[in-house]
Order: sequence, then C-alpha cells, then structure tokens
Amino acid sequence: MSDRLQPPADIEPEEFFLRWVPRSVRADEVRRRRLGDTRARLVFDLTGPGGGTFTLFLEGGQVEGRPGDHPEADLRIQLDVATWRELNGGSLSAPEAFLARRVRLQGNLMLAVKLHLILG
Repeated sequence: MSDRLQPPADIEPEEFFLRWVPRSVRADEVRRRRLGDTRARLVFDLTGPGGGTFTLFLEGGQVEGRPGDHPEADLRIQLDVATWRELNGGSLSAPEAFLARRVRLQGNLMLAVKLHLILG
C-alpha cells in the first residue's frame, strides 16, 4: 500500500476533486515531477446519489479541480459513487473496476495510466 496520504473514507466527491486532490499533488514533489509536463483535462462523472461532474486540469505538475463538465475533455471517466468510494478506499483496484465495466473511459487512454499519479 502507498505511503501517500489517503482521503478520508467519508469524503464527498466535491471536496475530493476540488480541494483534496489539488492539495495532495501540490504537497507531493515526487508526484509533481512524475506528472511533468502533462497537460490535460480529465472529466469525472460520478453517477448516483451524492455524485456530480468534476474536471481536473493538469498542467506543469499541478492539478486544479473545478465543478462541472468540460466540452474538450482529454479523458472522461464515468463511474458510480459506490465504485468511486471503493477505489478511494483501496478495496477495489482500477484494473478490476475497468474489467468489471464499473468504470468507463473515453478519450486518451494513456492518461488513464497516469491517474494513480493524480489521485494517489
């Protein structure tokens, strides 16, 4: 398991995408360096109760989160809130979720490989 700070189990999606992820990346020199010059717009669409749509902007090793969709997303990630919570908590791996079709990806799939650098 990673020695990185893990989000609280009860964190709400808005707090996670708009504040927690940007703060976590900003505080992690290794993660910032590994993101390097990646420039992308990632849209997360969480369906079900408590869900919502959030866009993460990656540029210069930094991440900024904003509420809502972006029409020019480089990668769209669609999943339900329960799956998102399992992924955050570590009880479900991203490959397992993808193979079970609990996560849908659309766009630049190479960016999906970098998600662990962004989300932890």
